[in-house]
Amino acid sequence: MSQHDHDLDLTCSGCGIAIQTEEKSEPGYAPLNSVIERENPVCQRCYRIKHYNEVAPVPLNNEGFQKILSDIGRRNALVVKVVDLFDFAGSWVKDIKKYVGKNPILLVANKADLLPRSTNWERVENWLAHEVKKQGVAVDQIFLVSAKKRIEIENVKTAIEARVGNRDVYVVGTANVGKSTLINGLLNSFGEEEGAELTTSRYPGTTLSTIRIDLPGHGSIIDTPGIMTTHRLTDLVSPKGLRDITPEEYINPKTFQLNDNQALFLGGLARVDYVEGPKQGFTFYCANQLNVHRTKLENADELYEKHLGTLLTPPYEGEEINPVLTNWVTHSFTLKSGHPQDIVISGIGWVTLRGQHYTTVKVHAPKGVDVHTRRALI
Repeated sequence: MSQHDHDLDLTCSGCGIAIQTEEKSEPGYAPLNSVIERENPVCQRCYRIKHYNEVAPVPLNNEGFQKILSDIGRRNALVVKVVDLFDFAGSWVKDIKKYVGKNPILLVANKADLLPRSTNWERVENWLAHEVKKQGVAVDQIFLVSAKKRIEIENVKTAIEARVGNRDVYVVGTANVGKSTLINGLLNSFGEEEGAELTTSRYPGTTLSTIRIDLPGHGSIIDTPGIMTTHRLTDLVSPKGLRDITPEEYINPKTFQLNDNQALFLGGLARVDYVEGPKQGFTFYCANQLNVHRTKLENADELYEKHLGTLLTPPYEGEEINPVLTNWVTHSFTLKSGHPQDIVISGIGWVTLRGQHYTTVKVHAPKGVDVHTRRALI
């Protein structure tokens, strides 16, 4: 078989892209000897993700994703929609209704293992149902799972079996919500352990085209590429920054008792100003390793100028900083007393205010990053 034949016949068992052995910088590259030697060959990118936890970004535009997704509405399918519980709004696929047509949806809220141990799960499920309804989408069932720790995967499998018949199961979501990890867990449950595992990684955009895995006695599970977004801080930071803002374990909430005219920096990526109101607690839900720094409001601008990249990280001094990260805009919120409220900064977490007082808060974050309030999740 010639090298050219290898290129035509093989797809990467990790990300689904066609393997080619000639252009190192193009998607799907694998060295020829690794292609010949392996039964389930993987492209070099997937190999490096799996073995070195590193990845090279591959350019893929949203039109390609949307074409794949709009196919779903024309088929008789079961849709498993995966969202990130740590960043629900940031990981919600905006036009999901348009894409899936009349097909039933199972909502899988992943990364439940990141919420604090004291979390009231029934409340979280009710909160999710309320948020989904607000989006005008009907879901058949909601699951709170940890794909990484295989928590509740068995229940998702049972629900799929009950509904699937001979239909295909499409797994959809934005980049980096854990779709591939969920599918690896499901395949394990369905007993498909031999053969290929999908490549999983914390870096967005790992799955490059649809991957189809046949289920015994049913249709197939189809892993779709993550829809790339630009409104989350996770989309904008460097790989090193991503490590510092991505929670890896239970979040330990950080509470600061603030007087007005104080400010808190979330690394060097965002700032929360307490403009007006009585002394009260601001509780931050973010990665435990992220540095939250308190200062007086009058010193905040100068502190940012002097210490971005050193005291305030990420980003880091010495690395090429994405200019978007330093182009901040201001969001102003007036919270009236009533329900506790979260102010969410997409991709990095949220701050909860208990809502007992009339309070004015300003949030400074990179232009384009989604900042909004919601009814408190916890």
